[in-house]
This record gives sequence, C-alpha cells and structure tokens, in this order.
Amino acid sequence: MKLKDKVALITGAGGGYGEGIAHYFASEGAKVLVVDIRTDAAEKVAGAIGDAARAFTADVTKSDDTKAMIDAAVKHFGKLDIIVNNAGTTHKNQSMLNVDEATFDKVYAVNVKSLYHAAMHGVPVLEKNGGGVIINIASTAGVRPRPGLVWYNGSKGAAIAITKSMAAELAEKKIRVCAINPVMGETGLTDQFLPGDDTPETRAKVIAGIPLGRLSLPIDIAKACGFLASDEADFITGVCLEVDGGRCI
Repeated sequence: MKLKDKVALITGAGGGYGEGIAHYFASEGAKVLVVDIRTDAAEKVAGAIGDAARAFTADVTKSDDTKAMIDAAVKHFGKLDIIVNNAGTTHKNQSMLNVDEATFDKVYAVNVKSLYHAAMHGVPVLEKNGGGVIINIASTAGVRPRPGLVWYNGSKGAAIAITKSMAAELAEKKIRVCAINPVMGETGLTDQFLPGDDTPETRAKVIAGIPLGRLSLPIDIAKACGFLASDEADFITGVCLEVDGGRCI
C-alpha cells in the first residue's frame, strides 16, 4: 500500500473527485480527514470509509476554518503528511460579461484564496513533521482555456502558477507541491461546465475533443494523486499533471 502510515487531509471530499480521492487514499493505507462545507456529505463519505476516516466541516475560504481543519487532522491522527486542496467551484458556462461580481468573488475565494489559507496554516505543520506533500486540484482549463468559462479558467491558471511557485519555495523545507489538471469529469459541477443543457448531445461535443473518448472519473484523479502523494514520487515537485485523456495535446 503506497500510502501506508500517511495522514491526508482532503477538502471538498464530500463528493466528486474529493470523495474518490478519500476512498482511494484509504484503500492505499492512509488515514483521511474528509473535509467538506456540507457536514452530512463529509460524514457520509467518512462513514463509508470506516475507521480510517474522520469527517470535518470547514469553509476553505475562511482562515479560521482552515486552521481548525489542519488542527483536527493532527488531533485525530497525530500528524499530517498530505494536504489535497480539492474544493472548487465555477460559474455557469456563459459569456464572461454575464458573470456577476459576487460569483466572480466566490470562484476566486474557493479556487485561489483557499490555497493561501491552506499554505498559511498547513506549511508550518508539514515542516514540523519533517516535510510533506501538497496537491492542488487545478484544471485543464488553466492550460487550454475555452470560451464561456473565462473567470474559472483564470482561477485555475492561478492555481497552476501558485503550485509551481510554492514548489520552488518550499523544496528546502522538504515539502513537495504538485497539481492535477483534470479534464471535465463526472462531478456535481458537470452541468455548470457544459456549454448548454446537460444532454447526451452536449456531452458528446465535449467528449469529441478528448482523444481517449470519455470524461474523467474520480478514480482517474485519485490514482494520479495517490502516486504524487506517495514516496514513489519523492523526486517530483512542481509538476502540474494533465489527467485529461489527451485533451491538452
């Protein structure tokens, strides 16, 4: 088991990619703090995993909540090795001029400011532990942006730049920082990303741009995270890995 004796904190783990990552990490031997803004969702996932998991409710846009979730991981499991910043949101696929300021602010608070909070409170804990791994879930939208998701694309571009910058700065602390760039996947936000209604025809248009011929699945993202979080990747940092079926070729 590649994550045996590791302790991981995963945000947005009450569903979608985060839920998949939590289950996979536990199956690979990790103890997992399942963090979500929805208490019931976090508890459901943690309950399904069993003794290796604990649920915690937090809003990643808030500094106090972020500190509390970091503290909870250490309190429950004795240490913290891995932080997966998975929580994310978007605006509906539409003209950039139709996205209101409140929605813009929310997208950047969840997708970008949360990385700041996680670093402020998480890096000292990882450093005290002798090192660790931070994985940010970014997006192919930050690599090959498309119309209709301008502000979301920008937030994920920021996540990619932050990942590389953090990796360069934190290497001396033995903290590796990487990102995963998923292509559109089967999550609770799928209908928001689609350029139109969620119909088989609309999905087919998106899938036509993915050489391997399907959307991403949580297990795809989870396996990539599992590798980057493991000792098998101990000489890898600053990598922003496309898990996209070839979309970014």
